[in-house]
Amino acid sequence: MLSWDLRQDALDIIMAGGSGHIGGDMSVLNALLALYKNHLRITPETTHDPDRDRFVLSKGHAMEAYYAVLCHQGFLDLEDVKARFNKCGSPYIGHPNNKLPGIEMNSGSLGHGLPVCVGMALAGKRDGRKYRVYTILGDGELAEGSVWEGAMAAGHYKLDNLCAVIDRNGLQISGSTEGVMGHEPLGARWESLGWHVLEVNGDSIAELDGAFSQAKSLKGKPTAIISRTTKGFGSPLMEGRAEWHHRLPTAEEYEAIKKDFQKGKEAAARE
Repeated sequence: MLSWDLRQDALDIIMAGGSGHIGGDMSVLNALLALYKNHLRITPETTHDPDRDRFVLSKGHAMEAYYAVLCHQGFLDLEDVKARFNKCGSPYIGHPNNKLPGIEMNSGSLGHGLPVCVGMALAGKRDGRKYRVYTILGDGELAEGSVWEGAMAAGHYKLDNLCAVIDRNGLQISGSTEGVMGHEPLGARWESLGWHVLEVNGDSIAELDGAFSQAKSLKGKPTAIISRTTKGFGSPLMEGRAEWHHRLPTAEEYEAIKKDFQKGKEAAARE
């Protein structure tokens, strides 16, 4: 049920700031929640611990979902984020800002997150550290060549302390990912570069949890989790529609989406 509350938080942040990337927020939120709640070894008290796990949101435009999760985990204050999101001079911008607690790097210039994480993971190996490194990429982001350079390096160095999640919702700002730049067979591409590949229903937190657990136990290879998701997940008004990549809901749409989230929460409570 928590994921439905966090969807509402992300929606409220978007409405307060007057902008955001709501479609991708909703497809990636479950992965963020599963990772931070059950797998990532970092707390507000350990953000400078050299043995902390590292996470980079390479898909940096899904920041409102990330804010919602960071607030829930105690890194940030939700009311402060809503009050100052996208305001002049505010640190709460539309992409990750490493001046904020718990955020490792500024991202959102697509294609940079995975290569940086490869460096973090390789450094951890060479320094004898036990931390793990995670990143989440958008599927449209995979058209960036630097993603594949990073993937090739990770396979070469057998970085089994690295896990990359691909938010495979099939849509990007200009339409279908397969129409813009085809990715399939996506799993085979990652496997050919020396990665262990897991494919899950990313709209299911239980499946994501299982994949993260498998990734931690795997030795000798980095893991790519292909998380097949629904853009705008949680509201039929938005689901599977590319125009909701960064559309701001009207007041009427906000109320409709809010009702859909409440229905989802009630349905989850009955399960």
